[in-house]
Amino acid sequence: MQIKHDLIQQIHRIIASAQERAIRSVDTERVLMYWQIGRVIFEEEQQGKERAGYGEFLIKSLAQTLEPQYGSGFSYRQLNLFRQFYRTFPIVNALRSQFSWTHYRTLIRIDNEDKREFYIAEAEKNNWTARQLERQVNSQLFERLLLSNDVQAVLAVARAEKLPTDAKEIIKDPMVLEFLGLKREAAYYEKDLEVAIITHLQDFLLELGNGFSRFGVPIRGKTKTYSFGWR
Repeated sequence: MQIKHDLIQQIHRIIASAQERAIRSVDTERVLMYWQIGRVIFEEEQQGKERAGYGEFLIKSLAQTLEPQYGSGFSYRQLNLFRQFYRTFPIVNALRSQFSWTHYRTLIRIDNEDKREFYIAEAEKNNWTARQLERQVNSQLFERLLLSNDVQAVLAVARAEKLPTDAKEIIKDPMVLEFLGLKREAAYYEKDLEVAIITHLQDFLLELGNGFSRFGVPIRGKTKTYSFGWR
């Protein structure tokens, strides 16, 4: 008996969608981790605000302790960003799950609240990638709209420039490798990255449902099949 081609394609789509969500969940957890670290730093800084330079001393000390153990994602510059992230978005429930850390890194650079809210709304409405959001900010879309007599025409052009979204770009970030506890080795980028990431995402995939315990991952033109045991 031959299995229907449409059925195979449907299952392929389900598996691909599950893998896509698993990869994205890595960055979602990373965003929440950075927010929580930013909150802890900010609250500690406020307790010692009567001491001159305490904030800078605090972050430098944390970086000296954390960076050797966890990597460059916890440098002085990055810890400052985490603090700024919390100060800019102090309500965790207001964070958008579809935004990656790269989205937020662009947004926290925007000082004007109205301008920032505009880009948040447009990025959410049009499902902009982080690269597309950064491009629109750098092209001064907000300022061009303020000067334009034809707001809809300017927006139409901006929305038509949307770039394709590929969640797999997330896992190429060296800081994501550090977050997953992977060594920053060139081999990951050459042939082992997909296998390493899928291995470390086993728990994520198992949480997506009981429908599948095996799935295929295309690597260099070949499909490798992985089997997971049930919990």
